[in-house]
Amino acid sequence: MAGGDWAWAQRPAPVTKAEMTAVLAVEHLCKAFGTLKAVDDVSFQVAPGEIVGLVGPNGAGKTTTINMILGVLAPDAGRVEIDGIDLGRDRSRALAATNFAAVYAPLPGNLTVQQNLRIFGMIYDVPKLAARIEELIAQFDLARFRKTRVGVLSSGEQTRVALAKALLNRPRLLLLDEPTASIDPSTARDMRSGISELVDAGQCGVLWTSHNMYEVAAVCDRVLFVSRGRILLEGDPKTLPSQHGAASLDDLFVAVAHEALHDETAAGAAA
Repeated sequence: MAGGDWAWAQRPAPVTKAEMTAVLAVEHLCKAFGTLKAVDDVSFQVAPGEIVGLVGPNGAGKTTTINMILGVLAPDAGRVEIDGIDLGRDRSRALAATNFAAVYAPLPGNLTVQQNLRIFGMIYDVPKLAARIEELIAQFDLARFRKTRVGVLSSGEQTRVALAKALLNRPRLLLLDEPTASIDPSTARDMRSGISELVDAGQCGVLWTSHNMYEVAAVCDRVLFVSRGRILLEGDPKTLPSQHGAASLDDLFVAVAHEALHDETAAGAAA
């Protein structure tokens, strides 16, 4: 795929599922740090029962976007709506319908598995909390670690606890930032399957970031390629590569990253 073959401005329209009432609507989101435009006019939706992959090279703006959706960062422009609630106007109610898991946000290591789930369950005001904790401990095979401090668990075990925490409040919107990055392939496959089953039941929508293109192709209904703070490509991960002359999603990822780097180098030379 030669440089210049990309039709960045002519992204495919979102799939029909995304045209349903959205659990997440991001509109013209912008965030700059000094002269760096980390997120530059980003708009997309996530529908109930849909898993959307947000992929791109390091520094593309994925984590900044997620932090704005979580209310950790305030956008410079644009808006975020979660399950019909404007995040800027009613932050508490919007975030009550949200949860997340990320490799860079470990749970308190000095607390046991059960203590972590109880404390976060109280923060989210989960009804019938004790019963909900038991459900999740069984679902994620955590019974033998119930009284173990999270900090001494393996990375894979900690990931399972983090995902259990992320489902405590039965979120309408689940944000997963590299959720399987530190676990073995077998455990990762089981987790992908479990999350897919949850979404297929129509309980929530998921925004999923990953550098694992096999994982993205396996679980995501739609993928958004991001580079330098902008969405460059959008579509079905199973058909998008062939539409742009790539043999696989992995090859398309590399091509998008190289094209963006070429554009950045050219812009720098012109300046």
